[in-house]
Amino acid sequence: MTASGIGDAAVATFAEHERRLFLARNPRSTALSGRARGALFGGVPMHWMADWSTPCPLFAASAGGAHLVDVDGHDYVDFCLGDTAAMFGHSPAPIAGALAAQGRRGLSTMLPGEDAVVAGELLGQRFGLPYWQLTATATDANRAVLRWARAITGRATVVVFDGCYHGTVEDTLVRLHAGRTVPRPGLIGQVFDATRSTRVVPFNDPGALEQALAPGDVAAVLCEPALTNIGMVLPQPGFLAALRAATRRHGTLLILDETHTLSTGPGGCTRAWKLEPDLLTVGKAIAGGMPAAVYGCSAEAAAAMERARAAAGGGAHGHSGMGTTLAANALALRCLRVNLEQVMSDTAWEHMLAQAARLADGLRALIARHGLAWSVTALGARCEFQFCAEPPRDGAAAQAAFYDAL
Repeated sequence: MTASGIGDAAVATFAEHERRLFLARNPRSTALSGRARGALFGGVPMHWMADWSTPCPLFAASAGGAHLVDVDGHDYVDFCLGDTAAMFGHSPAPIAGALAAQGRRGLSTMLPGEDAVVAGELLGQRFGLPYWQLTATATDANRAVLRWARAITGRATVVVFDGCYHGTVEDTLVRLHAGRTVPRPGLIGQVFDATRSTRVVPFNDPGALEQALAPGDVAAVLCEPALTNIGMVLPQPGFLAALRAATRRHGTLLILDETHTLSTGPGGCTRAWKLEPDLLTVGKAIAGGMPAAVYGCSAEAAAAMERARAAAGGGAHGHSGMGTTLAANALALRCLRVNLEQVMSDTAWEHMLAQAARLADGLRALIARHGLAWSVTALGARCEFQFCAEPPRDGAAAQAAFYDAL
């Protein structure tokens, strides 16, 4: 019997039935998968696209709104939405229009335009931080703010929470095992030893956090307001306030990664819960699904960044180690502005939140009807069910609920 409450034999029988049904219903995806193995490493353009539990990946033909159509013509209601890159739906009409119009005006100029100014103003209004920078991905944004934090504080160590997800930033690819920070399993070609400069603590554990900050050598705590990539783990009452107080007490900067928790509302958890980060990152959905991300900073952090930049030397030709040629390109900035002005509206959230609440209530009723020891966790427009009777309080419990159920 698995931890999910379903017998092993029943799971095996069901899985085999679904495997055969999948292959029968998806001949074009199956054929494309075979063909792809001759041209793409692992048969996919990014290796993790083969990590689905299906016999081969589905190959998409189109996507619009909350629907995805595969090459065999099946129309799906898409609950993944590009891992929230399409949080506001696939190809919203204003974004599609912006892509077409900006395509005729230029894609990348290495110069700012009015869109950059307006986008910065709109971001400030939503999240409460006055100054902003653009990157191509949330990974780039998180990597940049960690550099700034280390430069500001003169400290090398970073604290993250067990089960966190901040893209592929090397400093964050760690886990907590038997009380020790260890490399995350499965890393390929990792030479940099993140355990020398990163400490991992359990989420929702103020005591462990205090212990990690006590040496006085931590530049920043990089934190999702709720863990979102290991199932979902919500903060316990008072935890985020304790986190903010502890970081201030120890002279440590607080960085909030709202890439997934933007689902909470127009200004993410930062606005909804009146949080006060020193730095904040948002990616994926912020430009309507275009490859773009942003990071913002408080006035105090911005002043410290200016001092750090001056101290680094190099003048106008110094190399900060941050930024790429395509960061803040004209196309991304246009989509960012349009998304903030026309797509990320209060009306859109009202609709999404109502739909998510309906889904959560329906899942809870279904779980109760079948007497399963499962739970449902919801955060704004995000909703997940987990194979444990009570919502997990930390990353280890969330991971155990998932893997023990297999």
